[in-house]
Amino acid sequence: MKKTVNWEVNQDRTLWLCTKQPVTGSCCNVYLWYRVVLALQGAFGAVPSASAMRTPLLLLAALVTSAGLICGEIKTPENAPIEITSTGETTYENGLATARDNVAIHIGNTDIYADYAQYNSATHEVELKGHVRIYRDISLYVTEHGFYNTETKKIRAANGRTESPPYFVSGRDVSSISDNAYLIRNGTFTTDDTARPDFRLHARKIRVYEKDRVIMQYVTAYVGNVPVFWWPYLYESLSESFSFTISPAYLSSWGPTLLTQVTFPITDNIRGHLRLDYFGRRGPAIGFDPIIDYGKDQNSQARLKTFYIDDQNPDINQTAEVRQNVPASRYRLSMEDRTNFTDDIYGIANLTKLSDPYVMEDFYQGEFRIDPVPDNVIALTKTDPFFTITGIERFQANEFFSTTERSPEVVLDIKRHALFGGPIFYEGETGFANLRLQFPENSGFENYGTYRFDTFHQLTYPNTYFGWLSIVPRVGFRGTYYGKTWDLGSTTFVPPSNPLVPDFILPPPTSANPVQFDGDTFRTVFNTGVEASFKISRTWENVQSRAFGLDGLMHVIQPFTNFSYVDVNGANPTAILGFDRYQPSTQLRAMDFPQFTSIDSIDDWTVWRVGVRNRLETRRDDATITWFELDTFFDVNFDNPYDRTDYSNLFNNIRFTPLPWVSLSVNSQVPAFSKGFTEVDTIASVQPLANLQLNFGHRYLNDNPFFVNSSLFLVGGYYRINDNWGIGAQEQYEATTSTLEEQRYSVYRDLSSWVASFGGVIRDNNGVKEYGVLFTITLKAFPKFGFDLNFDPASSGQ
Repeated sequence: MKKTVNWEVNQDRTLWLCTKQPVTGSCCNVYLWYRVVLALQGAFGAVPSASAMRTPLLLLAALVTSAGLICGEIKTPENAPIEITSTGETTYENGLATARDNVAIHIGNTDIYADYAQYNSATHEVELKGHVRIYRDISLYVTEHGFYNTETKKIRAANGRTESPPYFVSGRDVSSISDNAYLIRNGTFTTDDTARPDFRLHARKIRVYEKDRVIMQYVTAYVGNVPVFWWPYLYESLSESFSFTISPAYLSSWGPTLLTQVTFPITDNIRGHLRLDYFGRRGPAIGFDPIIDYGKDQNSQARLKTFYIDDQNPDINQTAEVRQNVPASRYRLSMEDRTNFTDDIYGIANLTKLSDPYVMEDFYQGEFRIDPVPDNVIALTKTDPFFTITGIERFQANEFFSTTERSPEVVLDIKRHALFGGPIFYEGETGFANLRLQFPENSGFENYGTYRFDTFHQLTYPNTYFGWLSIVPRVGFRGTYYGKTWDLGSTTFVPPSNPLVPDFILPPPTSANPVQFDGDTFRTVFNTGVEASFKISRTWENVQSRAFGLDGLMHVIQPFTNFSYVDVNGANPTAILGFDRYQPSTQLRAMDFPQFTSIDSIDDWTVWRVGVRNRLETRRDDATITWFELDTFFDVNFDNPYDRTDYSNLFNNIRFTPLPWVSLSVNSQVPAFSKGFTEVDTIASVQPLANLQLNFGHRYLNDNPFFVNSSLFLVGGYYRINDNWGIGAQEQYEATTSTLEEQRYSVYRDLSSWVASFGGVIRDNNGVKEYGVLFTITLKAFPKFGFDLNFDPASSGQ
């Protein structure tokens, strides 16, 4: 087909290149127009020839593909215009537009820079040579020789690399496989933006889907030039973190230790944590902790934790507790799951199976301090604006822990709401349970169980009088059926003499004092009471202080009171089998139902709580903040089975935050009126400099019948020396025994793509000393990284 080329100068002094070619079909011809805009230095002169156009030249080619004809109709062109500029010679011959020297090409969301570019109008490909850089969205492709197709947006390069921070990919053969996706052969993947990355993954094939995922085959992980790990297949989500941690450590109970952890996504919805550890005194260990998102919109999640070690020295004990019969085969298998079946129905499962009662303390010290006795429970819940119904199955999976089994328990909780839209509010809960208290095997205690049906209903009438006085009276009723009770006639029980210990709760049955059951019983509980409070305030606008963060000051005083009366009829409270039972605590107990949850330990009471809350408020950052707060309250015990003194301790809770970088909290209680105990908990935090953080804590407890006396001091801080170095320290001292219980020291170093930390710890467990050091190297995951001084293979903190 013969093609004619005509050059003409238009009135707007731009140069048009008209290429006319016939298109077969039943309709008229289709014309393809290429617009060439010439930006000449100085005045616009004669139109240059097609073979002799020189710089400076702006070549703007509006490329419109020929569209197919349907019944004589021409489709709308879809290609975007291409703008080409250069400082060197530019030519157009035989459908090839060529530009040299400092070539810049712009098309849609893509910018291309090179020393040489040649556009082929027939194939829609741009050949690029010399210092080639292709920017598309936030991605950068770098090569010396490559091709870019303006229609398919595909890139081909013999050797190239791509940069989409925070990851960087390079390889011998780079080619696009779809829009925003490309294939690299013999490629390298890293998060280190340096010529010689500290860490890299080398793979035979790498498929990158921008802003989505990376899939690699036959992958070797390198630290420097040293290979440290190999995978046949690796899936990396670009929206989730990848990290690799190596932690050489020494702990007295472990010996010389190497902790390694690799965190990586397996699919879009599955992320894995693989641990390979070696403990010098105990042997190798392995663990795998996947996190699985599933269900509609992936709004359900399951977290698994596994750990296994063939312990070479299971009898090692760095604690003051006596241990016996610790097995060599030690493991942990846990699952935390939440399944959202519908918008208003969900299920949860918290399950843990352990080889022995000490495996968490030995290898998961951080989790052990928070939850020393893991639970095993499955629940299904249906929610509604007016009610919640829950079915629970709780069982003893580890025979060495005490467990209150619920096989099953079903509870209907009716939320507080206005009756028929009126001023009276109703709330209630009703439940049925098959309960059994399972003690550890060979503990000497005897298990017991029964059926329980419990129903509670309460009415409240909240109202405000005179525009300032809030009064909320309440009245309620509870009925509880028990299939069995204690036979008090055959039970030996000596009531405690301490007035802070309830005198109606029996100790657990033993073989020396076995269980003697009586028949069933029905217990009724009537409760009533009233809450009242009001507020008064005064404002001082002229109180201004930058040093103390004050912009005006308002003092709010809120006196409050709560009177509670409970009357129990039916069974003797001592005869009730205890499942949801009294638990020792240093704090005052809830006076209201359903907040009071120890329903198997209910007895008559008449208690009046009186207090006042003081708040000083100021303005800061266009918001009202509490600058200082003091809560003061105590109980008047007309009849209190849990505290048989006339008055409770006097409580004072202080919270003081004068500035964003200074905070103080003091919670105290003292026996101001009657016999009692003393507790003062203090926490202070200050950041006097931008790179210095200091913390102080103190817990003082004296004469509590359930807990040992304590005067525990905690002092710590962190100092950031510069962008690369930081140091931290923490001390824990028990003054009552003159014991420095724990010392921690750590040094942190930022190594570009890695973070290194070195720390030491010394613990004194009631005279049993434990020493440890830990050196951690953590790869900075994208887009964030974290590190800590940790002696836990699960990296869950301590």
